[in-house]
Amino acid sequence: MRTGNIFSDIPERVPDEEFEMLAEGRQTRIERIISDAHASPEGFWYDQDEDEWVLILKGSAGLRFEESEETIVLNPGDWIDIPAHVKHRVEWTDPEQKTVWLAVFY
Repeated sequence: MRTGNIFSDIPERVPDEEFEMLAEGRQTRIERIISDAHASPEGFWYDQDEDEWVLILKGSAGLRFEESEETIVLNPGDWIDIPAHVKHRVEWTDPEQKTVWLAVFY
């Protein structure tokens, strides 16, 4: 058994997005992601083999999907369920504070 606090051990400086595995099973994994004004590289699209459910716990982020020009803004408490192979990218994350995500891949 493991315990923890989702907001503990957040580094002062986050030069690259930080991914921390919180739990993992045969077909599911749960990660904490910490962003600090990060965005996907220009022209990069995530194209994942798994569905991904993400929740913003702190901060904010803008997601864009390849089939749309619209940026979906996520604030604390907002979540989105992204089906496998739906190409998406992080347009921006909060420049004023770190963004803490909870991501469930299934």
